[in-house]
Amino acid sequence: MSRMTIKVNGAKHSVEASLDTPLLYVLRNELRLHGPRFGCGLAQCGACTSLLGDQAIRTCVTPVGAVQGKQVTTLEGLGTVAKPHPLQTAFIANQAAQCGYCTNAMIMGAESLMRLGGIKADTSDAEIRTLMNGYLCRCGTHYRILAAIKSAAKARTAGGKA
Repeated sequence: MSRMTIKVNGAKHSVEASLDTPLLYVLRNELRLHGPRFGCGLAQCGACTSLLGDQAIRTCVTPVGAVQGKQVTTLEGLGTVAKPHPLQTAFIANQAAQCGYCTNAMIMGAESLMRLGGIKADTSDAEIRTLMNGYLCRCGTHYRILAAIKSAAKARTAGGKA
């Protein structure tokens, strides 16, 4: 076990873990964050997605030692209950969650793609589907998720940074 400092959602946290411990376990068990979820443990479903800088990462396979000195953002770091992030607002407005298990993946994946320029206001439905292909929703709210992502992309364009 090693004591290290990681920066999550803008705050520094001192944690104790082996350098090869999956970041997901530290986020959930030590920092008590519940946005990233355990899904497959193999980086295939996206339930554990968080951002490392602007890049979406699968925290179930990212060793905590790899994020030292870098900014990690989880779903909790995007917005608050009082001031939700535009993607969170769009998911609520479009009723894009059924069971809600994939919501973290969909929001964090879409946010990364928007930050990196992959999803813009004029991105087609087909392009968004292709870009979001690695994030699984088993409930079937794909059309609502798509509508929420498009709505947030348009809001980002209209109001600057979403």
